Amino acid sequence: MGGRHMSKKHGSAFNIFNILLLTLISVMTIYPFWYVIMASLTSDDRASQFVYYLWPVRPTLAAYRMVFSTNSILTAYRNTLFVTVVGTLLSLVITALTAYPLSKKRLHGGKFLTLMFYFTMLFSGGLVPTFLVVRGLGLYNSLWSLIWPKVVLVYNLLLMIAFFKSIPDSLEESASLDGANDIVVLARIIFPISQPIFATMTLFYSVNYWNSWFDAMIYISRSILFPLQIVLREIIQIADLTFVGGGAGDLTMTNLTTQSVRMATIVVAILPIMCVYPFLQKHFVKGVMIGAIKA
Repeated sequence: MGGRHMSKKHGSAFNIFNILLLTLISVMTIYPFWYVIMASLTSDDRASQFVYYLWPVRPTLAAYRMVFSTNSILTAYRNTLFVTVVGTLLSLVITALTAYPLSKKRLHGGKFLTLMFYFTMLFSGGLVPTFLVVRGLGLYNSLWSLIWPKVVLVYNLLLMIAFFKSIPDSLEESASLDGANDIVVLARIIFPISQPIFATMTLFYSVNYWNSWFDAMIYISRSILFPLQIVLREIIQIADLTFVGGGAGDLTMTNLTTQSVRMATIVVAILPIMCVYPFLQKHFVKGVMIGAIKA
């Protein structure tokens, strides 16, 4: 009885420690996001000094008004949405159609092809040759230049190959006995049971396309085609120059700070893509774990 009592006592202490530890980790994870939102709403110049607080000081929406007062912001959102949605769909389709045959042992030269894909993770052609290829294909100053050069990411491809390898061959064999060809097997059996990896790839690709800005700086010079990240970068630069110059029209230092503008641009940039995560989270962990274990 004494041993059982001591065991329960140690178990309770361990549970309390776990709760406190996980609570601390959760606060440390969530608070940076909370701070960004509060700093974007504050009009106090202490926001520029990174003062840690829980609520905005003299709250105002002036920073958001400045961000959305830019005429090109809606166009930038439209461009980014096009690149993210179309790019993610194309990436999912091409990655799946590439990963499925590479996951089969009966594919002659499959290991060699997989090695060639992996080789590109270690060595690339470089920035200048890639730019010349993009321009030679007529993609320069086109939104497609933000999609086709990275339509397949090798890391995602390897994860999907590993997932397809985890699917029992008996499922395909039984369908083949019923007269189904490879296309039917892929569309009616493999894809429906591959929701975890597709949810994972959707998150990976959509975040990659949404946050892309360096490619736009290289391949796009027309302002009407700028994605959201480039426009927000310009807004931050304008805000910095405005406050250094000492004037910003009706948005002066009495109700707006450079730091609050920076924080507002962060919120505008990450909020839409963060809204996607809750819909994919159910499958996300399973997809990553299976891919990681099998890889």
